[in-house]
Order: sequence, then structure tokens, then C-alpha cells
Amino acid sequence: MSILLLGTDRYAMRACLDHDVDAVVVCGPGGRDNGFVPVPAGLRALPVDDQSSVEAILMALHRAGLADHRFTGIQTTDEWALVTGSMLAGHLGCDFLDPVTAVHFRDKSLQKARVRAAGVRAARVTVIEDIHDVSSLDALPYDKAVLKPVAGAATVRTTVIESIDHLRACGARYRREQSKQRTFVLEEHITGDEWVADGVMFDGELLFCSIGTYADPCVATVGGTLPLSIRRFDPEHDADRHELALPVVRTALSALGLRNGVFHMELFWNPETGELTFSECAARRGGALVHEELQAKFGVSLGESAVLCAAGRRPDLAVKVDHRVIGGGFLMGRAGTLLRCPTPADLCARPGVLFARIERPYGTHIAADLAGTNTRVGQCLIAADTVDGFYEQLADVRAWFDDRLIVLPDNATTNGDLRAWQRATWPAEDFSDTVWT
Repeated sequence: MSILLLGTDRYAMRACLDHDVDAVVVCGPGGRDNGFVPVPAGLRALPVDDQSSVEAILMALHRAGLADHRFTGIQTTDEWALVTGSMLAGHLGCDFLDPVTAVHFRDKSLQKARVRAAGVRAARVTVIEDIHDVSSLDALPYDKAVLKPVAGAATVRTTVIESIDHLRACGARYRREQSKQRTFVLEEHITGDEWVADGVMFDGELLFCSIGTYADPCVATVGGTLPLSIRRFDPEHDADRHELALPVVRTALSALGLRNGVFHMELFWNPETGELTFSECAARRGGALVHEELQAKFGVSLGESAVLCAAGRRPDLAVKVDHRVIGGGFLMGRAGTLLRCPTPADLCARPGVLFARIERPYGTHIAADLAGTNTRVGQCLIAADTVDGFYEQLADVRAWFDDRLIVLPDNATTNGDLRAWQRATWPAEDFSDTVWT
């Protein structure tokens, strides 16, 4: 068995080695330059100029002498490579999503229309073909709306819109920035708690699904520069939430046509009415610490499941539930240049921390605003006995982490500013000029 991996997913690559699955790993310049997730020995790295480009990947396969290589399937955790994989699969004669299904998992307007046609509640959507020119709209189509790219990811360029003037201001800003993303959607704003559903499909059967909740909706997190966190519901203690969500998840996945692979879905739950509204769904593993949360809570590896599905093998999921409250949270920084922060080992020594990852090296510039839900210094996985205890431990870890961050602030622009910051940061160290006698 041989699969083509589009992008360097640490858990997918490890699963290939564990299950003796031959893999060619397509590596774009972003991952290579980042150096955070290297391709392990035993797997073949295939450097390309763009891992979401059919042209770049096919040329690289030919240069490597793999033009006629027989792949069993394709797997990717890269949202931008989903349609690419579907086109490659048709040419290579291997298993993956068909192009129509892939497009419906990418285009948010098509996705919501298909799910709504299947009887699932979903927000109304208005397509803006060119965000650089919104002059054709005289008023918002909804009392309140959410503006986002029609096929974006990680809540980048996602904004709550409350007036036509606000929409025009956003359009003007994107025009000044000459944004490459031009087709956007205006979605009817849905209130409530934002839930997540992450699971595994094989041969059209839902093998596993976990339901969880964000502490704050993603759009509120980005708009209010709040640290994102996800808490997993327990299938026993939160059985009512699973009973409510699973029929919606199944119907939506069936409507979208996912038969094999892993998925990440988002829903809105209205606590006043008890109704669930579909938000969006990705045919790949969720970001943040979704993989680690499910491995800790249920003993389920999404990376392994994705690889086995791509190889045509049914995942054997031995679910074992840890009934503690388990979830993950972002560790944020402050505007400036990161000089030092606690290590993953330091974080794991804190009470309740099961796992930690620092994703930004020293010297990284930290922006003042959140560009999307991928903006952070690191992440941690927390376990607690109660829901309140979970949020208390997460807050404690974040405060402890922040106290130990050393960030050179952007507003320190003169030597005097830098000296004042240095004295405040290291008060015991004296670098003042003295007169020698």
C-alpha cells in the first residue's frame, strides 16, 4: 500500500510508519522553511513549489520518476489541498474525494445550500463575487451578518458585519490591501454556543464522533483577540448533547457525500430553543489540539484513522473513555518580538497539563491583532475533574505562561525605551553607566 500525503502531518506520517504504509510526502516551501514538522526517515519527501497545485505536484512526481507509481489513496490535512487531491486522484487512479464532493467541502455557499436541502438548519448565505466592489448592495440582506471568504480557513478575514457602511469599509480595506481572496460570502449571523464534531467515516458509516464546545465562538475569539479553547463533552455525563448532535452530524455528512476519512464540523447550539444550526464542515482533521484531545479523551487517533482510510483499511477503533473533563487551549503572546517563553516540559509540569506544544521560535514577531485562529505562541492540553476546574486550570496555566513570557514590545523604538524595558524586565541586573574612580 502506498499513499500520497499532501503536507506534513506529524500524526499521519507516524501512522504510516507504524502500519507499514509506504508514503510520498508532498512538502511545500512553507513547511520546509518552518522546519517544525520534518519528514521522518522511512518516508519519501517530495519538495514542491505549492502543495495545493496540481501542476506543481505532477511535475515533481515526474521529476522523481513517480509518474507511473501506483498509489492506493491520497490523504491531506491541508484545507487548501482538498480539491487538488481530488483532481490528482482522478489522474493517478487512486482513492480520494471526487471533485464535486471536494468543492462542496470547500465552498461555504454550496456547502450550506446542500445541507439545508437535506433538512438541516443552516444560515442563509449571500455570495459577494468581488469584495473589492460592494456597490451593488444598498443594504445588508440580514440584520447582522458574518463576512468571510467563500473558501477560507482558520477564521482568517472573518468579520461580524452590523451595517452596510461596515461592509463597505471592509471592502475598501481589502481593496487597499489588494487581497487575493476576492469572492466572499455574507452569512446570516447565528447566535449561541459554538460546538464541534470530530470523527471518522468509513464506507459511509460513522465509526466514531466526539462532540465538544468552544469557550467562545471562533469569530468572537478573533474579533475580540481572545485565546481559543475547546472542551470535549463526555458521552456519559453529556449524553443529551450527543443525542442532539449526532443525527445532525450524520445528515450533514450524508448530504455532503463524505464516505471515507476524518472530518471536523462546527455547529451552533441555541440554549434558549435547544436547536442546532449547521455552521460548516471540513473533510480533514481539525486544527488546534483536536487530535490530542481525542487521543486523550477516547484513545482515538485521527491521524492513524485518516491514513488507514486512505489506504482502504477500516480503522479498528478501541474507544476507551477518560471521564475527566479534557480540552485544549491557546497560549497567546503580546505584541512584539518573542525572546523567551516556558518550554513544553515546563508547561507539562503544571497541574492538570497533559501535553504542550510551543509553535513559535525565539525571534518571532507577534502581531497585536489576531489574523485567525492559527495565531498563537503555543497550546496546552488540560484534564480536570469538573468543568469549572478545567477552565480554572486553563486560566492558571495561561497566567503562569504569560508571567514568564519575555517579549520585546513594538513601542520600544529608541535606546531609552529599550533601556527602560530592560530595567523593568531584569531589575536585578545593572547596566547603568558609572564614573570610574
